[in-house]
Amino acid sequence: MKKSFLLILAVIVITTGNGYAQNGWQRIFDGKTLNGWKRLAGNAEYKVENGNIVGTTVANSGNTFLVTEKEYGDFILEADIKVDDTTANSGVQLRSHFDPNGYEGKGKVYGYQFEIDPSSRRWSGGIYDEGRRDWLYPVSLNHNAQSAFKVGQYNHVKVECIGHEIKTWLNNIPVAYVVDTMDAKGFIGLQVHGIGNNTNLAGEKIYFKNIVIKTTDLKPTPFPAGIYVLNNITNSLTRYEQQNGWKLLFDGKTTNGWRGAYKPVFPEQGWQVKDGVLTVLASEGKEGGNGGDIVTLEEYSAFDLSFQFKLTAGANSGVKYFVTLNEHNTGSAIGLEYQLLDDTLHPDAKLGRDGDRTLSSLYDLIKADKQKRFIHPIGEWNTGRIIVYPNNHVEHYLNGIKVLEYERGSKEFRDLVAISKYKVWDHFGEAKQGHILLQDHGNEVSFRSIKIRELK
Repeated sequence: MKKSFLLILAVIVITTGNGYAQNGWQRIFDGKTLNGWKRLAGNAEYKVENGNIVGTTVANSGNTFLVTEKEYGDFILEADIKVDDTTANSGVQLRSHFDPNGYEGKGKVYGYQFEIDPSSRRWSGGIYDEGRRDWLYPVSLNHNAQSAFKVGQYNHVKVECIGHEIKTWLNNIPVAYVVDTMDAKGFIGLQVHGIGNNTNLAGEKIYFKNIVIKTTDLKPTPFPAGIYVLNNITNSLTRYEQQNGWKLLFDGKTTNGWRGAYKPVFPEQGWQVKDGVLTVLASEGKEGGNGGDIVTLEEYSAFDLSFQFKLTAGANSGVKYFVTLNEHNTGSAIGLEYQLLDDTLHPDAKLGRDGDRTLSSLYDLIKADKQKRFIHPIGEWNTGRIIVYPNNHVEHYLNGIKVLEYERGSKEFRDLVAISKYKVWDHFGEAKQGHILLQDHGNEVSFRSIKIRELK
């Protein structure tokens, strides 16, 4: 009986192992040693304990990485990760690289990172661009996934890097979807985040186990509907986006779908389409400029609007919504406005009330609550986003971070209108539907990757 049991057990183990290999999965951590891995950058410690790679924080060290000696291109990666405290921070590097001369010779790891962030902002599973562009996909873009990570227990991580697409899951909950062309291959790394000179955080441990990878016969896992895609391929939509109702408002080549505000056709001057970019040209900073505002031919009610914009020094512009063109006013057409502004150089930033005319604010009504680290410099591309839900709840985002929200038509909203420049228009901002508008305020501002999804 005993021998028969052991024989059966052996057959099960062999069969399981063979099936595992036949499915194309490989262990990149053998559970016993750090063979195939090397430490880069900081001085944090990595050891193998009870089948885990355990990373331990040390004071006075920058970020430290244990990285694979091998590079990977397309793959599906899975692992189990545990942190014991909300003060800890970690991540898994994907298609990453090392610059030995970076950070004044201390060495810099850079590339995509699956974030492990158990802090109160709850961005675990998001995509961070370590040592390079900062956040690509903060999990504020996918609120439903913000509670996926559990402190003090193992969390199952899954990442798909296939072609230009990176998708992440945390405990089987889909989190982030990024389309990007920066890196086609690189190493995989396990991060212990630096703690500076805070000795109170020294000795915190990060646990990694069951690290497996598949590099052949890859089949993308479908995402459920409704998850925002950060698509960095200009003026394009993935099949997933198209299936979810996204449409381009600018095709990168023509002005199809737009006309001048209060005009039957697109302006003959003042706007330019070149190299996939729609630009309003400078004209001495005058409202209305040379070409004037442009509006979509279509009108929208509830929608998710995403757009990239680039400001020149001292520039002023805006993206307006619920523009009815019923006012027949001079100057810029009237509507709710996502402000586009160089907050440092343009005087409008100091006008209004409490900063409600600054970048990404609801112009003259609500100030955007934003941190400087999430604002890309003048001359670089930023991503704006406006969501109007069917219940009239509205949100503004800047580079993936929600900066304000309000209820269109609420008492609070009407009270703000009553003390604003818009008080002269009855029921301002409460139209059932309206056009999307790009403003000509006489300064050079560029737009691309303008896409919209109607919400039901």
